[in-house]
Amino acid sequence: MNALVITDTTSVRMNVIAQRTQNLLIAGAKAMMIENLKHKLRTGVAHFIFQKKNGELREMFATTNPSLVKRHINGRGESRELYATTAVFDCELGEWRSFRWESIVKVF
Repeated sequence: MNALVITDTTSVRMNVIAQRTQNLLIAGAKAMMIENLKHKLRTGVAHFIFQKKNGELREMFATTNPSLVKRHINGRGESRELYATTAVFDCELGEWRSFRWESIVKVF
């Protein structure tokens, strides 16, 4: 049995999502999905679905693994985490993309 561990970062994400969605239950579930997704992104290519601003669902295969994206990092700009979003490298498009935390639908 795996223990549920909520880090400070997960707590911050949960609060932001709760404010944006007005739903604490959804916020907790999505914050934990993001924690799982961030681990998968760091260690390889993650497969997930999120909802775009226009309402369309977007399936993505992406990564943040340094060994896979190091040639695509330019070091300019601020962390997307400051804006309650996550930046990922889209493996199919070969470009950086970001999504809002509350838009995550499913992590495979």
